[in-house]
Amino acid sequence: MRFLCALLFFALSVERLAAEDFPGELGKIVQGLEKTKAAAVAGNDGWLFFGGELRLLSVGKFWGDDARKVSRAHKPDLADPVPAIIDFQQQLKARGIELIVVPVPPKAAVYPEKIVPGFDVHANDPAPVLRQFYDELRAAGVDVLDLSALFVRERDNSRGPVFCKTDSHWSGLGCVLAAQAIAEKIRPKIANAAGGKEYVSEWKDAQISGDLDGLLARDTRKPGAEKIAIQTVSEKGNGRPVEPDANSPVLLLGDSHTLVFHDFLAERAGLLDQLALQLGFAPDLIGTRGSGATPVRINLYRHTAKDAGYLAKKKVIVWCFAAREFTEATEGWAKVPVAK
Repeated sequence: MRFLCALLFFALSVERLAAEDFPGELGKIVQGLEKTKAAAVAGNDGWLFFGGELRLLSVGKFWGDDARKVSRAHKPDLADPVPAIIDFQQQLKARGIELIVVPVPPKAAVYPEKIVPGFDVHANDPAPVLRQFYDELRAAGVDVLDLSALFVRERDNSRGPVFCKTDSHWSGLGCVLAAQAIAEKIRPKIANAAGGKEYVSEWKDAQISGDLDGLLARDTRKPGAEKIAIQTVSEKGNGRPVEPDANSPVLLLGDSHTLVFHDFLAERAGLLDQLALQLGFAPDLIGTRGSGATPVRINLYRHTAKDAGYLAKKKVIVWCFAAREFTEATEGWAKVPVAK
């Protein structure tokens, strides 16, 4: 009996330690990656994690006076994401456009036990600093859609996990769930927008080679290809793929999370496709495989420079990018004009 009690106490102590020092454990892993010059690490059960997202979760507060201490930005005065985000929101608001910021949760904040054994995501929050940051943005008037609770609730879905195990992006299921949540936010803002097309969807299996495989240390065993479920979307009747619509009242803006399964890894199953299915019309799209922080807003400015009336067509801009950009965007967070 004493042995069983001791074993139970040890197990509870391990779980408590994992909960209390989750950032510290991730910090040790990040230090190891820096020593080996690897950008990704293997966790448990074939899961791979990008070092940048682990670093975000390990550094603590990353805005205000703390930004310069932890940001990867090349220019210290561009380290703090808050001024740029608020400035972007205020510029759009002045033009009658609503901004929805959708940071994609770090994979390790949804499946923390896959990188730090013993952590129970249902009992402890692996990313309380992110929650504090989002609250501060909301207090400043920025509409932030945090997908974390949704992803944790659906993380053991029968269609599979909400993130790819070997890739840095959400899975086909995660993309669908994100689109449903985003569409729910959009609908009240564009109540008078007419849906001009009907779409049909179909779940399929796809085999992918994740982008994290090649970022592991040389002596790390590579897991190989991964099978995931994706939901393809096509126009009803003619089977055509969803195409971005420059005249749409909704603009999808962001990093490769706006492109994955639409332009690469698979087709017809990306965020643009899922939003079209949910809304009844296709949004416009400005996406980049680079940073979703400053470069993609520069791309928006270039669009408006070519077409002075471009923003007049928009009612909602959905800005979707990996949360790790808050600390890992080397270009930093510059204030960028939305138009001349």
